[in-house]
Amino acid sequence: WKVQGGETNLSATGDLPAYQLRSPNSSLAQSIVMAASPGAMQSPSSQHAEEITRKREVRLMKNREAARECRRKKKEYVKCLENRVAVLENQNKTLIEELKALKDIYCHKAE
Repeated sequence: WKVQGGETNLSATGDLPAYQLRSPNSSLAQSIVMAASPGAMQSPSSQHAEEITRKREVRLMKNREAARECRRKKKEYVKCLENRVAVLENQNKTLIEELKALKDIYCHKAE
């Protein structure tokens, strides 16, 4: 028996390479041997553990992105509040000066 020309074909599942074996005196394929990747040879519990680990890593990555976005939005919100405080302080200062001027005018008229 020998492997046909060292070529590999993808099986119907699309993930395992298939090798056709031929007898030395026949050109017809006698059987097909599937060469499994190292991940496919693991026990189901090991695959399950890897799947859980992969899902956890994806969840943690999404959480990091969400936290980064939350911090960015909070920073933007605080900047808006600081700008509003500055505007209101200026407005308050202007109103206090206007009130003081009106009081001075009213006091001078009363005399």
